[in-house]
Amino acid sequence: MPAAGVEDTSQSADEKDANMTSQLISNHQNPSGNGHSHPGPSQSQNHRPPHVDAAGAPALPTPVPDLSIQYTKLFINNEWHEALSGRKIPVCNPSTGELLCEVEEAGAEDVDKAVRSARAAFKMGSPWRSMDASDRGRLLNRLADLVERDHLLLATLEALDSGKVFLMAFFVDLIATIKTLRYYAGWADKIHGKTIPIGKWLALLNPDWLIVLDSDESLTSGSLFSDGDYFTYTRHEPIGVCGQIIPVSFSWNFPVMMFTWKIAPALCSGNTVVIKPAEQTPLTALHMAALIKEAGFPPGVVNVVPGYGPTAGSAISHHMDIDKVAFSGSTAVGKLIQRAAGDTNLKRVTLELGGKNPIIVFADCDLEHALEQAHSGLFFNQGQCCVAGSRVFVEEPIYEKFVRRSVEKARSKVLGDPLTPGVDQGPQIDRKQFDKIMELMESGKREGATLECGGSSWGQQGLFIQPTVFSNVTDEMRIAKEEIFGPVQQIMCFRSVEEVITRANATHYGLAAGVFTSDIDKAFTVSAALQAGIVWVNCYNAMSVQCPFGGFKMSGNGRELGEYALQEYTEVKAITIKISQKNS
Repeated sequence: MPAAGVEDTSQSADEKDANMTSQLISNHQNPSGNGHSHPGPSQSQNHRPPHVDAAGAPALPTPVPDLSIQYTKLFINNEWHEALSGRKIPVCNPSTGELLCEVEEAGAEDVDKAVRSARAAFKMGSPWRSMDASDRGRLLNRLADLVERDHLLLATLEALDSGKVFLMAFFVDLIATIKTLRYYAGWADKIHGKTIPIGKWLALLNPDWLIVLDSDESLTSGSLFSDGDYFTYTRHEPIGVCGQIIPVSFSWNFPVMMFTWKIAPALCSGNTVVIKPAEQTPLTALHMAALIKEAGFPPGVVNVVPGYGPTAGSAISHHMDIDKVAFSGSTAVGKLIQRAAGDTNLKRVTLELGGKNPIIVFADCDLEHALEQAHSGLFFNQGQCCVAGSRVFVEEPIYEKFVRRSVEKARSKVLGDPLTPGVDQGPQIDRKQFDKIMELMESGKREGATLECGGSSWGQQGLFIQPTVFSNVTDEMRIAKEEIFGPVQQIMCFRSVEEVITRANATHYGLAAGVFTSDIDKAFTVSAALQAGIVWVNCYNAMSVQCPFGGFKMSGNGRELGEYALQEYTEVKAITIKISQKNS
């Protein structure tokens, strides 16, 4: 039942759930590609999602009932370990607040043990380093097969410990996970260098150059700078041991998907991994660890160490035998990781950080489509999304109508247990995030924004917040500047193209942006002018594993996904060999 201030829709919960599922199924193709499913011995093979019901229609997946949590220990060198400190992390259900289980808490000594394991797996001559690149791809495809087998179980785990709506976990997060694994499996044997013709001038430090100068040839004749008797080529080599951090700050929102975004390009390139999942949501990462072992990855290639940021995360950032760190989370923590790299061994760092992303809605757009996209672009996953379109700029002629219709959409949302059919908004992840959202909403009220709907908590238990819409928001308000990471939409008015570009760019962030217009010239002009790593035109959250993901300014550096991510996990080595005679 929705709370006061959150209206019922005209549909029943079952009708709404069926419509949602139908749309999700139509939007997401079968991710299995040309792969083959190979059921293993795990109990989860009995939890395959049904494909059709008795009438032949697509069946609605349902969570695994009374799910037993199997994996709670640290995963190091393909073995399960207790933490050396004996400490444990409580993992709670944010819908109810009840304890789901306790997992082992990795400290600095556990991280060091994991790094030693990863370093041993990366040594020259090890099974991993000796493996054909195509066999690395085969292992990644095998892992994708196992994720497909455990699709329903993983989606249930994801909903339990993150508060994510089960259908969203099933149709979005897990399908994206499978596609990411298969995409990088395909890249494994296609990472290669180039051959490069070089001139003699590159070898002037060689005494032989004096022979050239003793001849009648002039330095300006061109002969000295012609291609020489050298063969030069490049190798794209794995960096080494990669520390990967999915922290408390804003990356518990897509736990299994973030896990895969990190490990897939690293393993595809031949690296080894020590990964710390977020302490609130470690369960799918630990299940993935079991699947990694079952898939046949050699010991030490992937090590999973749940722990807290100030201990396990800091140990990874400062470790002298880690060659690269990849981090997804808040800008504040990203700065600490960058500083730690500078203070230690100058390890490579890629950062996928926060955003305060603008959506620009021009009066000439398809209004209903823009409304729907702006709504889902903010409220998707309870607003806990780094690309959430939290600053909606609407052109003056349609501003009032846009606000009114946005409020109607927000009030139609159904809150409740994310495992329950018909629910489309679950709880926030934990008390800290809940309190932050509540405080920022209060600041909006104090600073003069108009609260159109929501603005308070919902229900008697759990960490639920009503879908909230503010209008008459100005650029200097905190809710217009700070990343809220919750179900709070801010709608602002603009009058000209020049004005909205200036205001949209007036932020320290630069992750994503959206533009809605029927004018192609305007679309090109505005998308080129926006300072963001991703710009969607007449759509939002249109993401795919093939497309690079990352931001400008304080939204981070480097890119995840696509071919571009491979650059973050390889070093380019140039090798020049003197040959007896050139044959062109």
